[in-house]
Order: sequence, then C-alpha cells, then structure tokens
Amino acid sequence: MPIIVTLDVMLARRKMRSRELAERVGITEANLSLLKSGKVRGVRFDTLSRICDVLQCQPGDLLAWEPGPEPDGSDDPA
Repeated sequence: MPIIVTLDVMLARRKMRSRELAERVGITEANLSLLKSGKVRGVRFDTLSRICDVLQCQPGDLLAWEPGPEPDGSDDPA
C-alpha cells in the first residue's frame, strides 16, 4: 500500500507507549495496533485529530506516501 503509517516513529520520539496514547485518545489498544501496522482502510478525522493533539504533531508526521502498486495489484492510475 502506498500510504505508510509512521505512528510508531512519533511514539518513540515522544517517549510514549501505545497503551498511554490509546487511553488518552479514547480508542482501544487493538485499534491503535491495527492503525500502527497499516492494516486499516481508513481513519476518522476526529481520531487523527485527537492523536495529533496528544502527540503535538501534524497529520503529515504520522502518514507518508510511497509510490508502489495498488492493493489490488493494478498499476493503472486511471
């Protein structure tokens, strides 16, 4: 997938554990783990906003785009 979640990097920079972030944001540790691993298909803007508030960062600090094949294996940008 061309969208890479770099939440683990920001957690390390802030010296914060996933458990603490999940509690402060109001989501389960399981959902945070799925987000960190990139196994989610989307994230709600309000959740992203709360994560950014707690970590004092911008959404671009948590997400990166890398060119590559689409999840269905198609390289067709149409």
